[in-house]
Amino acid sequence: MTAMIDTTTDLYPSRLAEPGEVIERQHPTVWGTADDGPFDAAALEAHSERGFSILQDFITPGEVTQYSAELERLAADTSLQGDHRVVREKSSGEVRSIFEVTQLSEQIDALSRDPRLLDRARQLLGSDVYLHQTRVNYMPGYKGTGFYWHSDFETWHAEDGMPAPRAVSCSIALTPNYPYNGGLMVMPGSHRSYVPCVGETPENYHEDSLKEQKIGVPREEAITELAWKHGVDQFTGPAGSALWFDCNIMHGSGNNITPFPRSNIFLVFNSVENALTEPYAAPAPRPTHIGNRDFTPLR
Repeated sequence: MTAMIDTTTDLYPSRLAEPGEVIERQHPTVWGTADDGPFDAAALEAHSERGFSILQDFITPGEVTQYSAELERLAADTSLQGDHRVVREKSSGEVRSIFEVTQLSEQIDALSRDPRLLDRARQLLGSDVYLHQTRVNYMPGYKGTGFYWHSDFETWHAEDGMPAPRAVSCSIALTPNYPYNGGLMVMPGSHRSYVPCVGETPENYHEDSLKEQKIGVPREEAITELAWKHGVDQFTGPAGSALWFDCNIMHGSGNNITPFPRSNIFLVFNSVENALTEPYAAPAPRPTHIGNRDFTPLR
């Protein structure tokens, strides 16, 4: 399925001076068909309905070991000290995320092009795709802080200039995801509702928001309404599991106060037909290591 995306009209306004009404999603969640890739018709229907899919044993135990070692190498790499792609925990100073990781790791770059990922991304988005954002996330035991409830698309639209919610994220667990070690929570079905946020985007806001986001988060009243309407589910499962989730689904995670760390590889695929324009609600685009502006299709 292919459809022209209007980049001139802001169908998803946000960062408003006053609270705005929730907007019904104007675009589909699944753009392809069962003939286009590995997901069968039932899986595509379920993904469209819930806004996410969990695939157990997505990568092998050997690959989990391989990529876990790569995360340890990156976190210990002294050449990355002070690198703008490395985000550290506000309180402990430990590594929280490393962005543009496909430029830093040949192994993860190869993984992003693996047919297990690429074929699914193309199928869900109904087109060729490129990587909008890549990172690895670390949530160490006792010290890992969570991410407040948010829609990724709200930020990517407002600050990066992504026209429509035609992007999908794949989070690959490299450690067990328990209900109690900061696992990602999602609201099934919330991807159909776009929640405008209040507050003007400050200049260079990404320097603060990647550690703790305060602008571009929904009001508690909106979160409450969505939670009562859709409920809350959680991504749990063994290392090697993968969560595919729509860019507009409401999600978040709590702090990890257990001794069990949680880490993952996070890859965001965007349709080449949904290439970024100028930001819809920010003074300037975020740096390209956060919002990639090379729209060359992945091969």
